[in-house]
Parts: sequence; C-alpha cells; structure tokens
Amino acid sequence: MTLRIDVGGLPSERVRFAASPLAELTAMLHVLAEPGHHPQYAGWAADVWAGLRPELAERLREAEFLWRSSQADFLIPGRPRSTLAEELDDVDRIDDETYVTAALVTTCGSNRVHFGRSPLSDATARERALDVAQARGAQQEAFAERLLADPAAVRARVRRTLEECAEAFFDAAWADVAAQLATDLRLKNELLRRQGLGAALASVSGAVTLAPDGDRIIVDKVQDKSTAARGAGVTFIPSVFGRPHLVAVHAPGWHPVVQYPVAEPRPAEPVALETVTARLEALAHPVRLRLLRTLARGPHTTAELAHFWELTPPEVSRHLAVLRRAGLLTSRRQGRYVRYTLNLSDVTSLGADLLAAVLR
Repeated sequence: MTLRIDVGGLPSERVRFAASPLAELTAMLHVLAEPGHHPQYAGWAADVWAGLRPELAERLREAEFLWRSSQADFLIPGRPRSTLAEELDDVDRIDDETYVTAALVTTCGSNRVHFGRSPLSDATARERALDVAQARGAQQEAFAERLLADPAAVRARVRRTLEECAEAFFDAAWADVAAQLATDLRLKNELLRRQGLGAALASVSGAVTLAPDGDRIIVDKVQDKSTAARGAGVTFIPSVFGRPHLVAVHAPGWHPVVQYPVAEPRPAEPVALETVTARLEALAHPVRLRLLRTLARGPHTTAELAHFWELTPPEVSRHLAVLRRAGLLTSRRQGRYVRYTLNLSDVTSLGADLLAAVLR
C-alpha cells in the first residue's frame, strides 16, 4: 500500500525542503502524548510534563487527539514560515469548515473516516462524527462536541495552548534542533540542485522513492491513496523529534507535505534469539502484517481493525493473540473498549535484533 504524489510536469522550484516550527512543535506534542513511540525522548518528555503548569497540562490532554494517533493536516504547514507565530496566523486563515473537518478526521483516529457533507451544517454528518468519536473514547467525544458547538472558541483555545507551549518548552528545544534541521536541509537542497529529485528523495528515507517515469513520488504508507502536486507543489519538512514517523499530508484540498525524521536512532538493547524467532514467526502471516500497518498509526479496537480490513472480529482476535504472545502488542481497556497498541520500538529494531542474535 502506498501514497502516490503526482509531480508530472512540476517545476523543480515547486519541490521544497524547509523547516517548520509548527510541524516540529507538533512532533514534540506527539512525543509527549505517545512517549512509547520515542524511547530516546522519554527523559525529555518526563521533564517537560513535570515542569508544565497544571492548567496547560490539562489543555494539552484535552486536545491531544490533534497530534496523538495522527497529526491534523493544518499542523503540518505546506508553506513553512520562519516563526511559529507566522504559521499559527496561517492556521487562523483556514475557514471553519476545513479546520473542523480536518480536526474531526484526526480526532476520530482514521483518515478513512468520511462525513460526506460538513458536520457543521449537516445533521447526519454531525451525528456520524460524534458516533465515531464516541467509539474512540469519552475524551474524544467531548472534544468533538465542543468543536462542533463552538469552533471559534476551540480554535482560539488550541492556538493559545500552542503559544504557551512555546514558552514552556518549545523555544528551548527548537534552539537545540534548529542546527540539525539546517544541516539536513543544506544536504537535501544541494542534492536536489545537483543530482535531481530522485537523489534528494533517496536521502529522505528508504520509504520514499521517485517512480521510474519521474512523474510520481511513492511513499510507503498504510494508506492506498493518491494526490497531485502540480499546482501547489510538494513540501518536505525535516524533523528531529518525529523519528521514527514519516508523516504525509495528502487529503484533497491540502498542499502535499511529507515530514521525515533526521535524528539518529540509538542502539537497541540485545534481544534473545528465542524472542527474535517468536517475533519473526508471528510476522510471517500477511493478515498480521496488515493489522500491524494499521496499529502503527495508533491504538485500535478489534472491531475497528475488522472493519478496516474487512475481516471478522474472531479472525482478528486470533491474529492479535499471536502478536501479543510475541510481545509485539500491548492492550488497554477503556470502558467497554479494549484498544491494542503496537510495540513500536521492538518492531523497529527487529532487523538489528536478528543480525545481533546471529552474530553473537
């Protein structure tokens, strides 16, 4: 499954590599919401939470659905600016319908959720949005209700929260990562200028390639989607805090953006050969690989996975049990829902674990 970005006939200057303060803040917020995805920043996240004012911490938790499982499209700018304030001003210029729809799709935890008409004006679409949010938990439902009832108030509250994050932790962290981002951007833009788009993409990630005909950028993602970049172009944003995620904005009406990680990973701890073998056996089934691709985006219930892949819940449960026994998943009950989460660090390090087990 891939995301295909049509770049046929696109002038070279429309392919941009640029840093974004807002996108990096969003990556940091994701780390704070999902520290298990980013063990290298667990200490940083703990220190940030410990230093936050209680009122700001509460507001971060109430809005975390904008960056926890997925990042809202308006938080990954297609045209990055030099300051966070400028990028937040650009977000303020987005109309309510576009903002609310993007927020609800993110809040509901799946880019496969479609409401048809605007939930702000259509009762059926509104009810659909609330039903899907309810399935994701009481906090998600409450956030969706507030957003639909008074989008202006929620938007102002989200902006104020992001501005206060700048003072609380972002400004200091941004000063530390800016040099890394600048170094990466110099490399990418030099490759783009001297060797062309294919070489620049190759340096982004092994999951991002240029099609042989040169007309499409191929991104290996769980989505089987396509978008076009002929008019607006396509933007690549480096991220230090984003590792290991490769974030792609591709929804209709949005400027195509790919946020890619540049930070170096830390060495993995040694893992027993028996554990590696059990994990490889668990992954040797195509259905389980499909389930993992979905779980890599965030926690899901058995019913959601069954619907996503057109399987029966009992069949999904059997495969999830195998993955759990191999230590590749964790589960957590929230009310009447049990959500499964990918053990991302162990899946990420499996290849290195296998090599280390064979060589030692």
